[in-house]
Amino acid sequence: MTYILAPLGNGFMIEKGKRYCLIGGGIGVPPMLYTAKQCENPLVITGFRNKDLIILQDDFKKAGAELVLTTDDGSAGIHGFVTDVLKEKIAEVDEVCACGPTPMLKAIADVCKEAGKPCQISLEERMACGMGACLVCAVKVRKNGEEIMQHVCKNGPVFNAEEVVFNG
Repeated sequence: MTYILAPLGNGFMIEKGKRYCLIGGGIGVPPMLYTAKQCENPLVITGFRNKDLIILQDDFKKAGAELVLTTDDGSAGIHGFVTDVLKEKIAEVDEVCACGPTPMLKAIADVCKEAGKPCQISLEERMACGMGACLVCAVKVRKNGEEIMQHVCKNGPVFNAEEVVFNG
């Protein structure tokens, strides 16, 4: 017998009437497909290291998304990073939601802050217990003007980007 503890934490807050830019990098792409299905006419930007790692492109198209593919090495889609496309298209959207590696999320948060656009990010942290007891998934966030630790499994995995304290 297998036991599963789910769902953990919270997801993206999607509001009707807004146009979202959904960004997924690598293993952060699959969670964005469900989110795309919740949105009206989303702009979806996916990023992969190379063409051999590309997944779910047809699924995003079936969900009605405007889709832009990027690869780090230029082997498919646009040669570059998801943030290169985001900088060009950010004026077309109301809000950004992203999931992927931390350096990518930090770069997306910076672009959104500069453009004055709200941004939600789903953090990829290991979750050993899933209940906030083990502290493996603790991250530093800003709340009410002070820095505190919160658990990705209980308080996330989705946070407002401006709350997350990125190292470096």
